[in-house]
Amino acid sequence: MPVIVQSRLPFAPWMSPVTARLPGVQPVVGPWLAVDDAYAGQMARRDQLIADVPQVVLGALPEGQDAAAELYALVLGLLRDQPGFRIGTADARRPDGEVVALDAGDPLRTLGRLVQEDLCLLQKQGDEHVLTGAVLCFPASWSLQQKLGRPLIGIHQPVETYDADIARRVQRLFDALRPDQPLWRMNALVYVDPELHQPRREDDPRSDRRGGQYLRAERQTLLRLPLTGAVLFAIHTYIVALSTLTGAERQGLIEARL
Repeated sequence: MPVIVQSRLPFAPWMSPVTARLPGVQPVVGPWLAVDDAYAGQMARRDQLIADVPQVVLGALPEGQDAAAELYALVLGLLRDQPGFRIGTADARRPDGEVVALDAGDPLRTLGRLVQEDLCLLQKQGDEHVLTGAVLCFPASWSLQQKLGRPLIGIHQPVETYDADIARRVQRLFDALRPDQPLWRMNALVYVDPELHQPRREDDPRSDRRGGQYLRAERQTLLRLPLTGAVLFAIHTYIVALSTLTGAERQGLIEARL
């Protein structure tokens, strides 16, 4: 399997006190969809995963169908104005030259083959937002099969830093989201294995970080869909070699214990 990495990390979240602390969200300025220098490699890996293990990377509950349809229309509309894309009536050409058939009846699968971002839909059920659908090709040590249908607190189990106080703050954040003001945050962790697709169930041991030479970061965007009110949690994954970081950034990683 080829190593798929970006040439650089666009932002080092651990270097700013605003983005280093949880939840560390900021308003999105400019487009929330991104195309970077790893686009062709990441999309080839996404195509492979969607073709070979769709039951692992795709999931949807019946109650999430309307939100998935709304997301499909929204993303295609954004891509029409994105350089490098050609969106037709029956198919779309990607910046890497690949042509993808457009299928409104399978919106998450189609979008998963067009954009680098993983796309997770959460909808309010009772007092909490529940994961009702996703295309998740590049999980960072979690399993869509295990998390689908769970509320936020269940999705983040067993993340130690996601305690009851953080859960309440994040739920308030979800409740207050406005369609006209998406938010973003970014995390970062050192990994041994640069592979993008790293699913892991809650009870599986984790042994992928000690002595790692790669940094894995996720730019996570939160956006409320105006019609269904669903919340989109979009994840753009970056993998960079630690050697591409500045000396100050590497020292900051050590001090942040990432």
